[in-house]
Amino acid sequence: MSEEKSLNFIEEIIETDLAAGKHKSILTRFPPEPNGYLHIGHAKSICLNFGLAQKYGGATNLRFDDTNPVTEDTEYVDSIKGDVQWLGFQWANEFYASDYFEQLYAFAVKLIEKGLAYVDDSTSEEIAAQKGTPTQPGVRNQYAERSVAENLQIFTDMRSGKYADGSKVLRAKVDMASPNMLLRDPIIYRIKHAHHHRTGDAWCIYPMYDFAHGQSDSIEGITHSICTLEFIPHRALYDWLIEQLEIFPSHQYEFARLNMTYTVMSKRKLLQLVNEGHVESWDDPRMPTISGMRRRGYTPKSIRDFCDRIGVAKRENLIDLSLLEFFVREDLNKTALRRMAVLDPLALEITNYPAGQVEMMQSENNPEMPETGEREIPFSGTLWIEREDFMEEASKKWFRLAPGAVVRLKSAYIVRCTGFEKDADGRVTKVLAEYIPESRSGSDTSGVHAKGTIHWISAAHAVQAEVRLYDRLFKVENPSAEEGDFKSYINPDSLQVIEHAYIEPALTAAQVGDHFQFIRKGYFTLDAVHSNASKLVFNRTVTLKDTWAREAKK
Repeated sequence: MSEEKSLNFIEEIIETDLAAGKHKSILTRFPPEPNGYLHIGHAKSICLNFGLAQKYGGATNLRFDDTNPVTEDTEYVDSIKGDVQWLGFQWANEFYASDYFEQLYAFAVKLIEKGLAYVDDSTSEEIAAQKGTPTQPGVRNQYAERSVAENLQIFTDMRSGKYADGSKVLRAKVDMASPNMLLRDPIIYRIKHAHHHRTGDAWCIYPMYDFAHGQSDSIEGITHSICTLEFIPHRALYDWLIEQLEIFPSHQYEFARLNMTYTVMSKRKLLQLVNEGHVESWDDPRMPTISGMRRRGYTPKSIRDFCDRIGVAKRENLIDLSLLEFFVREDLNKTALRRMAVLDPLALEITNYPAGQVEMMQSENNPEMPETGEREIPFSGTLWIEREDFMEEASKKWFRLAPGAVVRLKSAYIVRCTGFEKDADGRVTKVLAEYIPESRSGSDTSGVHAKGTIHWISAAHAVQAEVRLYDRLFKVENPSAEEGDFKSYINPDSLQVIEHAYIEPALTAAQVGDHFQFIRKGYFTLDAVHSNASKLVFNRTVTLKDTWAREAKK
């Protein structure tokens, strides 16, 4: 009997709350800012918020934190919605912080009326200086003494567009001596004359994140607002605002964000990689973005299983990328269709095979899924094999082709190598062999035992394709922690393009989103960007084994 999985600390809190009758059901939210593409770190948050709601019979809202009109765009909104759905989740409600602009404005007015907010004309530099240091308390300036009536009038004028960007801000009056710097009269509204992707030019003042976030949670009745650890210092202001406004008491809980080896998670650094041309785009298959992983061939299930495995912790740690790759392999091994592809072609001529003859060989689509059945593969006297499967002088443990050696051709016959040909430069151009007619797979009566099996493509039926071998984007475990520019640690071998590979005819029916195991070569998927009817392009999702672990042991 399998051991029951222990609860994480957030699940313990939820079960305690439900048992005490604090909430009848739970409501979580995923609140991305639509200013870029989601990455694997966001996937952890998505899986956590939606997963908790599913486990405890609750619901999850998707809420876009669109309070900064300068950086936000509907392109990002659409990509985020697509990523969440691709991961297998559906939100109960789709909201935007901008839905609440009028209500948030009213909350700000209420704080002013209670003497808990004031308009400050200071520059950002003056405000920073007046806040003091972690060891010295801050000091309030003369603007903090403005009357309620004056603050209400100026705030109204700010909304009507009377003042220029940066000329005034609205600050909450909290505690200038607090050891928590975020409580030293934080800015809660700023002036920004910019076109908003949803509200257009209706507003020229916008709430700061710390003001909009907790109040949006409260408006929606979010029971458990789950954030990453860097928001711990923000929790005191979150609670203070809710208490002073006397609104629904949402509560914030923090967990460790996902940090992963051989990549960077900073949106700023990812943007650099795109803008400076180190990667093709946000959905480059080497990027840790969800769209990049989807294009590379990662599956939603593998990412969900990975997020479940790493769990929810209170301390930051560095997760090895190989763990994610393990779950990708585990899922694809069960679901990917088997196909043959030759990436570095070398001709194999079977000299005793009847000229012009073509046979159809049967091969399993996936031995892990018998219901997928078999496919037919054309076989002829001239084949393409991998160059690495032939050796002029074989070693003792060599079980592939070499003069005098026998090998089985996958799902076909056993052949014995009889020789080879070279060009003027000494490069092998063709391998010669004879086949054993009685050795056909499924009806072998030859009595010949071949220790090795190799894959092949019939030369007459081969389809040419481009294959892109993707690897880790960085050559060091933690590029952000290394000295100097993180981009100097980019792996120069993170992409190898093979322009003239050969694939079996069945692969011409491949569709974007299909997954394949190229036998002995790895897992691959059709590229969604570069592939078209006249040119098939396949991306390597992951190798069959963890080659990086083997390198580390050397």
